[in-house]
Amino acid sequence: QVQLVESGGGLVQPGGSLRLSCAASGSIFRFYTMNWYRQAPGKQRELVGLITSGGSTNYADSVKGRFTISRDNAKNTVYLQMNGLKPEDTAVYYCNTRDSHGEYWGQGTQVTVSS
Repeated sequence: QVQLVESGGGLVQPGGSLRLSCAASGSIFRFYTMNWYRQAPGKQRELVGLITSGGSTNYADSVKGRFTISRDNAKNTVYLQMNGLKPEDTAVYYCNTRDSHGEYWGQGTQVTVSS
């Protein structure tokens, strides 16, 4: 069983930055691919990006060049650095991972981009 806890959301002006964190339980965090999703009001949850156990990353086209995912295996934490934020980035952001036992989600953290 993996528990995920996101933090770092808030209200930011367009063009601003935020860094989200996702702390994971478990001693084998370093083996997991970690995903960031978001869900805007009235829309389906979408994949923002991911980082593999080896540190490779992949991003949705809508955030490429603005968002960066990183991980600190010593702290069992994955980060989502968001720069150049736009109003359309407003959403609840979730971290996620999967293993042979199931799929795990955090509780989400709200990001609001507004002037």
